[in-house]
Amino acid sequence: MQVTDLIKLNNLQLAGNLVSDELMLGIHASKRSGAGTEFEQYRHYQPGDDPKRIDWKLYARSGKHLVRESSTESNLHIRLVLDCSGSMNYEEAGINRFEYAKLILASLAYSGYRQNDQMSLYTLHNSRVETQVPAGQLSFQKILYALQNAQASGSWSAEEPKFPAFQQRQKEVLVLVSDFLQINEEWIRLIQQLANPRRDLVLFQILGDQEIDFTLEGFFRFKDLETGREMELQAEAVREQFQQASKSYLNTFEEEMRRPHIQLIRVRLSDPIAMVLRKFLITRS
Repeated sequence: MQVTDLIKLNNLQLAGNLVSDELMLGIHASKRSGAGTEFEQYRHYQPGDDPKRIDWKLYARSGKHLVRESSTESNLHIRLVLDCSGSMNYEEAGINRFEYAKLILASLAYSGYRQNDQMSLYTLHNSRVETQVPAGQLSFQKILYALQNAQASGSWSAEEPKFPAFQQRQKEVLVLVSDFLQINEEWIRLIQQLANPRRDLVLFQILGDQEIDFTLEGFFRFKDLETGREMELQAEAVREQFQQASKSYLNTFEEEMRRPHIQLIRVRLSDPIAMVLRKFLITRS
């Protein structure tokens, strides 16, 4: 399904469900299940199953030996982190970067929900880390609601970011979605602080085609989405300088991210979301 169509739905639960369903095509979903407390589904009795798990009342009605399966909570904690700085409002070819980022996180949240993973949601806004949804019951629905209502504004320029909420000992995956555009090295410093042997960092860097290739022609009014500063420039006059600066930054950032437990996924706004996430999930599996 095209990104523009997903955005037009204006319904992250439906969009996340559609992308998650598309992801499952060709990928085996190994849902964790066992004799938990939350009923999940029935399956046919197999040799070795505990006879006590057979639903005998259902057997009396159907004549089939069916075992009640219950979902069990995963020990894996998935932290979803959304960059809410103003530059995320960038739009190209009718696709808004912030909405694209929300779709990625909503789709991953849906997949995590199906896997019974623990999930929580955080935002980076005005140089602060804000907890939107802590891990717990109904976190999936709360995450979708928080994503639907999130807005991007201001700048991210934390010189010494602190993450007291991220201090824990269990194995976890932290998914951070941003453009990772920086003035100095604020993103690099932030990611270095987050790097941890017990934490896998997954970084989705979302960029527009023009932010990478810059093939514009003619005069344009360019606006800094974080400061509001504007200037008029002829694209041809700055193209070579822009392309060199963009290539240098992207190469430097990519090099810095070649560290243990860090996976950088560079995404263009023109990329179908299901394709991006399918490659990511196949790589992780």
